[in-house]
Amino acid sequence: MHKIAPVWKWLFVIVLAIVAIAAAFHFDSAVRAWVTEHSNRSTKQFMRNVSRYGDWPEHVAAGLCLVAFAWWRGSKRWVRVGLTMILACALAGIAARGLKISTGRARPSVKQELGWNGPRLGPKYNSFPSGHTAATTAFFGVLFFANRRLALCLLPIPLLIAASRMYVAAHYLSDVVCAAIIGILCAWFCVWACLRSQVVRES
Repeated sequence: MHKIAPVWKWLFVIVLAIVAIAAAFHFDSAVRAWVTEHSNRSTKQFMRNVSRYGDWPEHVAAGLCLVAFAWWRGSKRWVRVGLTMILACALAGIAARGLKISTGRARPSVKQELGWNGPRLGPKYNSFPSGHTAATTAFFGVLFFANRRLALCLLPIPLLIAASRMYVAAHYLSDVVCAAIIGILCAWFCVWACLRSQVVRES
């Protein structure tokens, strides 16, 4: 069997991303309605804690712990992987923040002036995209490129963080899906750049 040419792989990924984004925007209202209907106090409190401790500072702290442990164990490869995870997380956070301010999409919890409002600094108009989701996807995305088995074992963490942002009415489904795509792109870019400079490789 012949391998798929790289150009076709990229076209497939692009089409898949476009379909995912279109589907996410289409089901925004349905997902929001389902979350509202099935919301309860105990689950909402749990999801608030997930959102609170699933932001970028906690990811950076986890990355630094990985770097410190890898350095202590003498693993240059995992020191580089950990640093790349932190870099991707930061890059995704910056990209998401820029889009948040420029689009000014109202959060689901906002009752008035819904929709897209242009450049806004106020947090209630920072819905698109989800910064939490972008950061966690980029962070664990690098880990996926470095060690798929370990990343798949930890997959529930970024999925739970993304779900929590919708459950606490901070984001729509499309905010989360687009943020995940941004995170994956940032992870891929950082791994690609680091591979070129021999940052993420076997020592």
